[in-house]
Amino acid sequence: MKVIIAAAGTGGHINPGIAIANEIKKQEPNSKIIFIGTNRGLENDLVPRAGYELKTINAYGFDRTISLQNLRKMYQTWRSIKKAKKIIKKFKPNVVIGTGGYICVPVGLAAKAQNIPLVIHESNAFPGMAIKMLSSKANKVLVGFEDAKKRLPKAKEVIVTGTPTKVKKMMLTHSKKQELLKQNRLKESLPIVLCFGGSQGAQSINHSLTQIISQKQNKNYQIVWAAGPSQYEEIKQLLKKEHNLDIEEIENVKILPYIYNMEEMLNLVDLVVCRSGAMTITEIANVGKPAIFIPFPFATENHQEYNAKVLESVGAAKIILDKNLTAQTLNEQISKMVEDKNKLLQMGKKANMVATINTEQKIYQEVKKTINFQNIG
Repeated sequence: MKVIIAAAGTGGHINPGIAIANEIKKQEPNSKIIFIGTNRGLENDLVPRAGYELKTINAYGFDRTISLQNLRKMYQTWRSIKKAKKIIKKFKPNVVIGTGGYICVPVGLAAKAQNIPLVIHESNAFPGMAIKMLSSKANKVLVGFEDAKKRLPKAKEVIVTGTPTKVKKMMLTHSKKQELLKQNRLKESLPIVLCFGGSQGAQSINHSLTQIISQKQNKNYQIVWAAGPSQYEEIKQLLKKEHNLDIEEIENVKILPYIYNMEEMLNLVDLVVCRSGAMTITEIANVGKPAIFIPFPFATENHQEYNAKVLESVGAAKIILDKNLTAQTLNEQISKMVEDKNKLLQMGKKANMVATINTEQKIYQEVKKTINFQNIG
């Protein structure tokens, strides 16, 4: 199988693309796979690191406002279709796969212009502009959540596969649990709340947590907090200067720049406080944990709030809008939830019911069916 995957910008688009590529290689080791992205996004790090070749085109995302800058971006993106066509013509793929984001539009249109089967995957519950634009042209649209299906009325075929992620539910051994508790200076006797705001952190969440910690409001729960690499030092200095707190010695608190062992930590903790990107929602559902979601307010078409509602609607999560977020509202919600451990466990089970199993295999099978159907036709 020869495959081109269009993925660019953020990890939320690129990591699913890499996961799909890995599954194809697992099923068919002789497959040849290349990625198309830009020379600006995380794909320049993540794709080569995963062992795949990256070709670049000069595409851009743009909003719906009329401005000179936006018109230039639209023009550059439209011109990039020509380069995408050249890449496709030279590589001769059996299928082109897009995993959301602006890069999908020029690559998808180039694929259809050359009669190459097109499969697109949307991780979010509220599909983005690129997916909506391509949904009527794609041979098949794969989605992460059932809620997305009703929002793609022009698609030929929509199939719920889930979103690929490495994070799965796991049973921590007693020794591994004790090791994680010791590493993070945590007690077994108090509930553990994992807080993060994406790979770079989130200022509003960080601000609220700083106040909770400095005012010692978390006496009945412990916090493991990934503040983000760019904000960690700033928070460290703030706690020291204004509150005389050593970041390494705060009771019931472990602050980190980044959490590299996210799968282990998600399986360890009792409650999660975070943004609600599609990948995060998928991971929380896979592991089966209750959550407090604070959707990123500037996400395109407010898709993070729609994502959060997927788990809220089944009783697995609570939502605090960013505009309503304060140290008081966050602490009150956490304190209320951790009081009842049995209720937390029930919420976690409800979250796990939303999870889709065998996601990567399902996507591979749908891609294979699309290729076979094209060959028959």
